[in-house]
Amino acid sequence: MRSFFEGWRRVRSAPALLLGVYAVTVVVALPLAISMRGLLQTHLGQSLAAESAAEGVNYDWWQEFSSQATGIGTTFTPTIIGFAATLDTISGVLDGQREVAPIAGTLALYLAAWTFLSGGVIDRYARQRPLGAASFFAASGVHFFRLLRLALVAGAVYWWLFAYVHRWLFREWFVEQTRTMSEEREVFLWRVALYLAFGLMLVVVNVIVDYAKIRVVVEDRRSALSALSAGMRFVWRRAGRVAGLYALNGAVFLILIAVWAFIDPRARGGDLALLVTFLAAQCYLLARLALKLQFLASQTALFQSSLAHAGYVAAPAAVWPESPSAELVRTSAR
Repeated sequence: MRSFFEGWRRVRSAPALLLGVYAVTVVVALPLAISMRGLLQTHLGQSLAAESAAEGVNYDWWQEFSSQATGIGTTFTPTIIGFAATLDTISGVLDGQREVAPIAGTLALYLAAWTFLSGGVIDRYARQRPLGAASFFAASGVHFFRLLRLALVAGAVYWWLFAYVHRWLFREWFVEQTRTMSEEREVFLWRVALYLAFGLMLVVVNVIVDYAKIRVVVEDRRSALSALSAGMRFVWRRAGRVAGLYALNGAVFLILIAVWAFIDPRARGGDLALLVTFLAAQCYLLARLALKLQFLASQTALFQSSLAHAGYVAAPAAVWPESPSAELVRTSAR
């Protein structure tokens, strides 16, 4: 419980990190938005359907567009609106759905950007004091390739889970177990149980990788495999505290999802209504990103408190390298 509130304190103490992560998210997603806008503009043109779409959702036109769409256009479905987008994302992960190439490329770019930033984020939360933008990016650069190697190992584990474990659970074992069932309710319950089991596997891997990242930064580890092994040992030896902290953060996530479902903004006609919908979606995105940072901050606090040293960081604060000319001036001054 203490690590949970300590995490929120650290997140609140560095609002610039939240705004920076939000800016990166928007910048990475912007090319997709521009591309989608071009597709819609080309398809609508100056037709009457364009005027109807401007006033509200035109489902007849939407179905026509979906039947002809390719690439990123295939993602423009009714499930992108409001709370339905959240459910669609969760369903896509649990069902192991593959993304179209433009979305997959953007996700890879975002993961690379997050891998770079996470080194500086963890370093800032671990030191618990502002170090400036130069030191933040220096820390991000120092840990980037270490965290990238760790991300590649984690990616291989996730790939194995989806390529083999997910396929075996849902395409073989589930089919075999429900073959003789006559009630749809029983089949549904079996599927929910498998969703929970597979989701738990993803959570365990995610937790281990998170603590491996923290050990890379806090303990200045250079080996991805060593950090992953150390993260696994930490989770195993302190399973109760780790699970309790994750449950608290997970409960906040569920509350956020419930609030979003209650608000559930929908696309309606009128500039004001569309502006309100857009702002509500951005507030939800900010809340999601704040919670993402809270996970890292609270886990960092738990790890440091387990070492009996709340401010422990092995490496000195990183400093952005000076240019050769600046080094020459400083040497000449001596």
